[in-house]
Amino acid sequence: MNLISTVRSGDSKSTAPPATNGHNAATCLQRLYAPIERPLRQVEARLISELESPYEALLPLLRHGTQLGGKRLRPALLLLAGKAVGSIGPEHIVLGTVIEMVHTATLVHDDVLDDAVTRRHVPTVNARWNEHTSILLGDYLFSQSFRLAATLPSTEACRWIGEAARLVCEGELRQILDRNTIDLDESTYLDIIRGKTAELCRVACQLGARYAEGSGEQVRALGSYGESLGIAFQIADDYLDLWGEDGAVGKTLGTDIEQGKMTLPVIRLLQTADRSQRTRIIRILRGPVADRLPAIRPLLEDSDAAQYTRCTALRFCDHAVRSLDILHDSHAKTCLQAIAEFSVSRRF
Repeated sequence: MNLISTVRSGDSKSTAPPATNGHNAATCLQRLYAPIERPLRQVEARLISELESPYEALLPLLRHGTQLGGKRLRPALLLLAGKAVGSIGPEHIVLGTVIEMVHTATLVHDDVLDDAVTRRHVPTVNARWNEHTSILLGDYLFSQSFRLAATLPSTEACRWIGEAARLVCEGELRQILDRNTIDLDESTYLDIIRGKTAELCRVACQLGARYAEGSGEQVRALGSYGESLGIAFQIADDYLDLWGEDGAVGKTLGTDIEQGKMTLPVIRLLQTADRSQRTRIIRILRGPVADRLPAIRPLLEDSDAAQYTRCTALRFCDHAVRSLDILHDSHAKTCLQAIAEFSVSRRF
């Protein structure tokens, strides 16, 4: 019996659940969010109210922006971390809204960088409007998020979220500057995704614990959980970009190879290739954009790249689960464990 199917029982045993597809993933997450169902609805309502404008022409754009975040994973992590440590207060609702706005801003800008046309089964802002609108919407969301964070009595959350946003942007910049860098190693790749994806998960969990009056040790442990979860999640996404299905995932796939992003499957392929194969792989990666994916896919299939990528994601998933050992057993803790496993099983 897997952890996701037993979250209501409070069983804290960690075993990998079966893979989930796009259809049942939402149902699965609804179960995992059960301990925070009401506060998560409050975050959703606050998000909608914060993205209102007196200018009617902006409303379709702002409402469209609220659809892009999809799973509301980061505010859910924040709320579950708070619940696992203590109790959820009004500050958690504000912070959950702030985190989701920052996350959505990064998605909007990401879609411009990737020239993506769909996300969560809906057109991206740049596809429906244009790139200029996308950039300005992302800036609007960043600005609104920090204005809201500043309404809290302490500046601590502003500082933590500001630093997290900086590290996300730093990670994205490093990835852009390292495009087509054939000799990018695994350590550098992990460091980049630690910033661009894992940082918001880390700070969400830390804020949830901190504002539930968790101890310093608990706050650090939940930060470690969030970081490992975020890394596992991104590795799974990079796997999916090569082996996923558009209909199940809900966003444009196959863009990493075309844009020269060095993700773990390709890094592993290059690591294990002999000299002749490596020369061939490099020629493909530097060749015509449209030819890259079909040419490299057979080489990936003949290597251990897929298995290695899965195992690496599962290793970070396991670290995330073990980070929660400091917490007393609870429904919220069990759901956090299951979310870590879901983050990889949904992909593989």
